[in-house]
Amino acid sequence: MKCAPRRSILLSTTVLLLAAVGGCASGGESDSAAAPPVPTPSGPAVGMCRSLHKELPRRVEGLERRAVAPASDFTAAWGDPAVQLRCGVPAPDVLTPGDPDYNPHPDSAELNGVEWVFEKQDDGYRFTTALRKAYVEVRVPGKYAPELNVLIDLADAIKKTIPFGI
Repeated sequence: MKCAPRRSILLSTTVLLLAAVGGCASGGESDSAAAPPVPTPSGPAVGMCRSLHKELPRRVEGLERRAVAPASDFTAAWGDPAVQLRCGVPAPDVLTPGDPDYNPHPDSAELNGVEWVFEKQDDGYRFTTALRKAYVEVRVPGKYAPELNVLIDLADAIKKTIPFGI
């Protein structure tokens, strides 16, 4: 008779653990949707991107920085839906001569000393730094219009860690 209460406690604990794990899995799925694909920078861009990661603000446009999986020194995200940052990405097609999508006059804007090339996406914009030693890409959902405001909060960290030049 003494074993029966232990079994029910063990069974209850197991059910609670399974429910908690199931809850974490579904929460992880929504977080992973916010996680940008991890780029693979090379050469000096690796160190620059790691330095940028350390300097990124806790908040952009009032949005809290959030954890992403997999964790990486080359990615960051804020808010839900997530503003996504990737450092060490290849040059965007609009800056690559010979690419079929090459545009010799891409849409660009300079904000707080950082030049950005912008491309309209299905829901928002993709911004990529130009005239910097490493490319930084930021995707901003249309929910946060005007989407350029996010870039203002990122400018100081980029200027401090990613040198001007090509």
